[in-house]
Amino acid sequence: MFDEIKGALGDGLLSFPITDMDANGNFDSDSFTDRVNWFMQHEISAVFVAGGTGEFFSISKDEYQQIVKISAKTVGGKAPVISSVGRSIPEAIEFAKIAEEAGIDGLLLMPPYLTGCPQSGLIAYAKTIMENTKLPVVYYNRANGILTSDSVKQLADACPNFIALKDGTGNMQELNETIKTVGNRLTYIGGVPTAEIISEAYLSIGVNTYSSAVFNFVPDLAVSYYKALRKGDAARVQEIIKSFFIPFIRLRSKKAGYAVSLIKAGAHLIGKPAGDVRLPLEMPNQDEIKELKGLIKIAADLV
Repeated sequence: MFDEIKGALGDGLLSFPITDMDANGNFDSDSFTDRVNWFMQHEISAVFVAGGTGEFFSISKDEYQQIVKISAKTVGGKAPVISSVGRSIPEAIEFAKIAEEAGIDGLLLMPPYLTGCPQSGLIAYAKTIMENTKLPVVYYNRANGILTSDSVKQLADACPNFIALKDGTGNMQELNETIKTVGNRLTYIGGVPTAEIISEAYLSIGVNTYSSAVFNFVPDLAVSYYKALRKGDAARVQEIIKSFFIPFIRLRSKKAGYAVSLIKAGAHLIGKPAGDVRLPLEMPNQDEIKELKGLIKIAADLV
């Protein structure tokens, strides 16, 4: 089972659906079900639910339980479904059991929150969680949970169900060292916000896949870009990056949290609303939404 999931994570576009909220800010199960169904109508190799784009940091245990049940049932084995775990060790183990019972195929282990951590503590944190689940685990190397190449190797040697590393740092020197040190024991996934912007650099060191948040509102462009990247169509890659991704990243950089907020705004603009982000994140203002609308038009013209 592990090899099959590693293969799916290592070749193809990875999708990260947003989490649907109603007008009162409560989880909207019907809308989320429709969204996952819509995702499955496109060319994707895996679905990551309740991830960073899916506001894992803001959802309750009950909401998580609904999300994983809906996702596993809706995808129905057509592609691997990965759900996030993290926070405290007891919560991570509890969420992992919920995911197992729902039929989820693998877990994305988020970094611990708030405090800085020593490498030995991070290894022990991840190892404890991995040892308490039978599911394969992707470690998200980001924020205050960044493992060095030596630490990644220690964790890979200790935990057979550690199958992939998702890079959220964009530090190509360290990531390349990790890849050369650990080798194909792991699958490597690009995971910086709007990963397309450094996808060429990722590909050059053997990272063939990445998380695409913009898939939520420009799926055709996301797939078209990924295909061009993998074919080595440099002119097409440059055209899309210059016309869409650079302006999008400049817009995203205007306020912290817009890596999620703009995705929800974009989904609303294409007629697939998912409600607002939960505090402490904020939705973009009207001028920014107008700018985003223009980028969606550009994306349509590029496809």
